[in-house]
Amino acid sequence: MNFSRKILPNGLRLITVPMKDNPTVTVMVLVEAGSKYETKKINGVSHFLEHMCFKGTTKRPKAVDIVRELDGVGSQYNAFTAQEMTGYYAKSDRKHFGKILDVVSDIYLHSTFPEAELEKEKGVIIEEIRMYQDMPTRHIHDVLMELLYGDQPAGWDIAGSEATVKSTTRESMVAYREKHYVSGATSVIVAGNADETEVASKVKQVFANMPSGRKHQKTAVKEAQKEPNIAIKYKETDQVHLALALRTFNLYSDDMPAMRVASTILGGGMSSRLFQKMRDELGICYYVGAAHESFTDHGFLEITAGVPAKRLPEAVAALIGELKLIKEKPIDETELARVKEYLIGNMYLSLESSDSLAEFYGYQEIVKKPLLLPKEIEEKIRKVKSQDIKRLVDKYIVDSGLNLALIGPLKSKKELEKLLHL
Repeated sequence: MNFSRKILPNGLRLITVPMKDNPTVTVMVLVEAGSKYETKKINGVSHFLEHMCFKGTTKRPKAVDIVRELDGVGSQYNAFTAQEMTGYYAKSDRKHFGKILDVVSDIYLHSTFPEAELEKEKGVIIEEIRMYQDMPTRHIHDVLMELLYGDQPAGWDIAGSEATVKSTTRESMVAYREKHYVSGATSVIVAGNADETEVASKVKQVFANMPSGRKHQKTAVKEAQKEPNIAIKYKETDQVHLALALRTFNLYSDDMPAMRVASTILGGGMSSRLFQKMRDELGICYYVGAAHESFTDHGFLEITAGVPAKRLPEAVAALIGELKLIKEKPIDETELARVKEYLIGNMYLSLESSDSLAEFYGYQEIVKKPLLLPKEIEEKIRKVKSQDIKRLVDKYIVDSGLNLALIGPLKSKKELEKLLHL
């Protein structure tokens, strides 16, 4: 799981992760462009641009030309957009490395954004937005982000709104790409069974002439909260889907390992406190979990669950009770050791494939973190002590950072407001 890192003459960053016994290779391109780099008028353009990169290039004029070529070598491929990055990747048999590099670099550098395809794709994206809104387990995160960050980029939907999608023009998309898709903001990651010398030579060649202008920066997140907040999205559902969140810190904090351990104690795996309380003891839900979400300038601890509407007050009280308990009672060494092994074991299991390793190192590079080996992350987790968790929960599990987002057949916050105190 070692890697090499090079900065090419044009500022492009290249990460190579050799896996000599692996039959596959993954090519991934990440760029510092996402919804937090947008204005309200063009909200969703990062995501729309990602879609349009598969609609034709100068070398492959039609969408079908791209996908037939990738399908023809048995490749797995896709793209994604987040708040702070956009990614394009393809994975294939190692012998097709040259082919997938050529296609991925082509869609990244030479997409033509045909006007007719853009108009058609508006309908596709609007249906994607509606699809996710019909999935409460996913849409609850959008409701939470709006509650936490309001009318600023961090609180907007990554896909935009139906109105902003409909108003997107080819000109605005091209202008956005010119601002953000530059060499200094781009990282290429190649993981798998590929020769490092060949990788460096070919990547340098295909990306040699890409734009290298000045990168446009994102809008900084502003946070201001003094008391617990609640947001309800009314929807006729059998369950109430909820997200309970506490404001914390950004991804550069030295407290990240301790917070990962704390969130796993609460809701990581079937032996976690929340799973045992909510599912095995109360029988109140099918899914419940906790995770720490971190970004370059903000972060939060999030608990999610789906519960019966009639038992919602009981569920919220139980969740609050577990947050109080982790503050009041020190973590014993047996539980701490078990949770560390869970985290470390799951990390290594998640890094068995070339695409997962490409994402692992690519994420660290694109957010400008020091590139850590899995072994180094393991060492940081193993150093976490009970007092580290105590210090964190005392600081961040407080009323002033508490937020509750809900989707379900609810109209009043009054009963919940009484419960939302630590």
